[in-house]
Amino acid sequence: MSTVLETEEHQALRAAVAALGKRYGRDYMTSVVRDGAHPHKLWTEAAGLGYLGVNLPEEYGGGGGGMAELSIVLEELGAAGSPLLMMVVSPAICGTVIARFGTDTQKRHWLPGLADGSLTMAFGITEPDAGSNSHRITTTARRDGEDWLLTGRKVFVSGVDIADATLIVGRAEDARSGRLKPCLFIVPRDAPGFRRSQIDMELQAPEKQFELVLDDVRLPADALVGEEDAGLLQLFAGLNPERIMTAAFGIGMGRYALARAVEYAKTRQVWKAPIGSHQAIAHPLAQAHIELELARLMMQKAARLYDEGDDIGAGEAANMAKYAAGEACVKAVDQAVHTLGGNGLTREYGLASLIAAARVARIAPVSREMILNFVSHQSLGLPKSY
Repeated sequence: MSTVLETEEHQALRAAVAALGKRYGRDYMTSVVRDGAHPHKLWTEAAGLGYLGVNLPEEYGGGGGGMAELSIVLEELGAAGSPLLMMVVSPAICGTVIARFGTDTQKRHWLPGLADGSLTMAFGITEPDAGSNSHRITTTARRDGEDWLLTGRKVFVSGVDIADATLIVGRAEDARSGRLKPCLFIVPRDAPGFRRSQIDMELQAPEKQFELVLDDVRLPADALVGEEDAGLLQLFAGLNPERIMTAAFGIGMGRYALARAVEYAKTRQVWKAPIGSHQAIAHPLAQAHIELELARLMMQKAARLYDEGDDIGAGEAANMAKYAAGEACVKAVDQAVHTLGGNGLTREYGLASLIAAARVARIAPVSREMILNFVSHQSLGLPKSY
């Protein structure tokens, strides 16, 4: 893929991460899933090379970059067949929110560990009855003296079993208006009343999904991230990086699948020439490549806008990038499997399991339909139906 729009530093980062990913690859991830383990070895090495914290402030051990750099890391690891899903959560969402809005104490405690991989943080926003409607979030925080008491439920929270804490989106009562407003709280994994149960997923991935129950979890005053009155701003400061990184995840996966299909089409010969010479094979692969390139361009735009501090512009671009990457990923994986025919469904070629994994880019963290709602309302000014 072309890198002419990137700086020399970005191109060097991309090449270095690609080399790391190649040393692990799809076989490594497959073995991790088979053993029910976590990709600790790759996570630790990527962290040691400075890749996991490339977006975090230098004063706290990070690389001083932004989402442009972090998205490169995840995309290239994905293109090598070994994406690290927790990169979307720990450094991108949680690290960004704490770096932008956390107290000095929170920054000193969390950012160095998030940057060097020694600490991991999960992110809990989705609820069983709320879905994509954040206004229906029922996890609530109430004051009890100097402390907070947090009560509620969350679902589809990635990596809670390995996370040192979970950044929970709740709602607290505004002292002036009495209305509930979003607030973010850091909940330690061993907090009394904080329980998790693993969700049985068909999806094969090293990162496990959990349902959380918070039963009057008592938190100190400094568990609240940032200002009590800035919850919505803080929330979207984390959701835009989430969408950018989900786009990187999908683009990387699509690139991996496409590369396997192209390699196969160049060498597989049924008649006189390799099957890749036939337009029925070649054209759909070319279309997949084009769509992945277009999705990456929008992801780069979103990352740049975000890194420049344009939250509103980044919100539109990040949603568009996530949408485009999800569609491109699903199509690339589907065409790759189809190119290989029966071989595309064998364990040997490692593409079949991507059929389910690719759907994640369409569904999470927000569905493509909700993105179309966002664009129709925010970009086009059309009226809401809800």
